[in-house]
Amino acid sequence: MTEPGAVPPTDREKALYLAVLAAGRVSMREVMEQDAAAAARLLELGLLTYYQLDSWVAAVDPRTAAVRLGATLREHATGLLARADRVTTGLGELAESYDGAQRRTEARPGIVHLNSPEQIRHRLLMIEADYREEGLAAQPGPRLPEHLVDNARTHAALDRGAVVEVLYQPVARYATHTVAYAADATDWGVRVRVLDEPFARMMIFDRQVAVIAASTRSLAAAFVDDPVVIDHLVGVFQRDFARAVRVPWRDLAGRQLPETPHRIAELLATGLTQRAVASRLGLSERTVAAHIARLRDRYDAETLYQLGWLMRDGAR
Repeated sequence: MTEPGAVPPTDREKALYLAVLAAGRVSMREVMEQDAAAAARLLELGLLTYYQLDSWVAAVDPRTAAVRLGATLREHATGLLARADRVTTGLGELAESYDGAQRRTEARPGIVHLNSPEQIRHRLLMIEADYREEGLAAQPGPRLPEHLVDNARTHAALDRGAVVEVLYQPVARYATHTVAYAADATDWGVRVRVLDEPFARMMIFDRQVAVIAASTRSLAAAFVDDPVVIDHLVGVFQRDFARAVRVPWRDLAGRQLPETPHRIAELLATGLTQRAVASRLGLSERTVAAHIARLRDRYDAETLYQLGWLMRDGAR
């Protein structure tokens, strides 16, 4: 069976991609009516992304798709490396078109003000598809951070190696939907904390762009890409996050640890090392390390020894 992405896009698929790119966003119904087969193929390749809330699709940077597809092919066998390179090459001309469209539509000034919720969501969607290193969200209220509501996008960012941190105020602990989300997100690897102080709503991606509220009276947002301003906002977020407290979200949601973290916790409590736990469970050390990082956050443990001590009476 041919692996996804092994064959570069056809001329029909490229034409549909360029049409969506030129339009900025197109309804799913419209793009399926135009060419259902090509649309399905572009969604499979990751060249188009589906925004379920408003039922429309938008073009994604081909290099992001190329990286993901190339990685998938490399995981299957060493012999697929050449095929992965062909995928990257095949997407090169689309990347040039994407860059050209970005230059035409975005002069990228220091601050861009948007007043339309649809425009804000569309711009966020484009940023979400590309951020790879860090996503920070300060959310003063029980409402979920806009860029983290979509579980698939959060998982994709974490799979790309991004660090995702979310800051709430105490009211979030009493909002059922937020507690449920935070419990799930913590399992994925998102760091979610609570700060009992006033702070401003903002989101920061890869320390390249920050999104802040542009008005207290309307749903307006300012997209900032000035490095000096972003450095300041990152410093503010880090200061607040360091003072924030960890919350046992899973306990608040009335859930138990999933089986694998539960077994890891049990073995750590017996005094086994990370390597020994990985060997016992047949997992990679990297996987065990990720679970341990989440357990440390759950138990507020700074060291592996301290984590084992805190769980000595029985892993939850």
